[in-house]
Amino acid sequence: MNQLSDRINNLSTSATLAMAAKARELRAEGKDIIGLSLGEPDFNTPDFVKEAAIKAINDNYNSYTPVDGYVELKDAITKKFKRDNNLDYSRPQIVVSTGAKQSLFNIASVMLNNGDEVILPCPYWVSYADIVKLNGGVPVEVKTEIGNDFKMTADQLRAAITPKTKMIWYSSPCNPSGSVYSKEELRALADVLQDYPNIYVVSDEIYEHINFVGDHHSMAQFEDMYDRTITVNGVSKAFAMTGWRIGYIGAPDWIARACNKMQGQVTSGANCIAQRAVIAALEANPSKIQYMVDEFKDRRELILGLLDGIEGFKTNEPEGAFYVFPNVSSYFGKTIKGKTINNATDMSLFLLEEALVATVTGEAFGNADCIRISYAASKEEIVEAIKRIREALN
Repeated sequence: MNQLSDRINNLSTSATLAMAAKARELRAEGKDIIGLSLGEPDFNTPDFVKEAAIKAINDNYNSYTPVDGYVELKDAITKKFKRDNNLDYSRPQIVVSTGAKQSLFNIASVMLNNGDEVILPCPYWVSYADIVKLNGGVPVEVKTEIGNDFKMTADQLRAAITPKTKMIWYSSPCNPSGSVYSKEELRALADVLQDYPNIYVVSDEIYEHINFVGDHHSMAQFEDMYDRTITVNGVSKAFAMTGWRIGYIGAPDWIARACNKMQGQVTSGANCIAQRAVIAALEANPSKIQYMVDEFKDRRELILGLLDGIEGFKTNEPEGAFYVFPNVSSYFGKTIKGKTINNATDMSLFLLEEALVATVTGEAFGNADCIRISYAASKEEIVEAIKRIREALN
């Protein structure tokens, strides 16, 4: 008898992690799989960050940490917000968590009641919808178009709002599309929200520094949105620190206090050594990680040029992060090598089994016409992967 809760039985498995697991299985069978599915930089953590962690070990940091983070780290975060985003947050407004995913879960837990609606511009990061549902909320998907670089317009936002709308969640730069909202585009969304003072915004800025178009903009920069915006960030992407598991929020102090209270009953404070290392990361000038951004930009140009050579793949130019999100719907209904491709999931499985390239179905991100391809891989792997995809489809 299955005695598990309805909560877990109704929860989706993370599509990115599921594809990574499937790829590992095939590798174990001796298959030469090229992994372009995980959202993880392929760089090592910078040496100056590792040295800070080693110093923390030698300095005997080994005790429980404050639930909301070391004071020194919170101070580094407030300075980072001011330096990079011109946002003024104080210590009580900062909560450090075990990854930005926990930050998001905390927010949903303290803000949502059963039936509250959360607007999600599609495509959205794979875990948004399930985090919302786990906390009693109702995801409301707003479909965007590749011709508009997968960005929600002010008219679309207004049309999606109902009396039950409680929040809007979005990421910029976006995972999976790489889209970056300009200041003017965010202002247009904020103008709509002036008519709905009880709607709150989650601005996920984890890819902030991997930006190829210049300035990064935050919803909280607008005075009339500051008290209604929770800014989520972390070090996993820009500093190649995915396994260190540190994320954080800047928020109105009453929301931050609630997140602190929630986290105190779940995980308490984040890892002590990782926190000390993150102080060094955030105190550094962002120019210290520019070499990674430059390399990602080169790879973007490479993969876009290669994808142009695949008939039926429709791509736009992502402005940040390290993903392309091609529309592959021209293949739906076709049979290739005895396998019928009816949707993006079928396409991802076909590419894994026939091209030995791991991608992720766009269905997991709220878009059934696209697949996500990560270019957080060497140029040699990218060239070989796209070659395999082209040959499999031909």
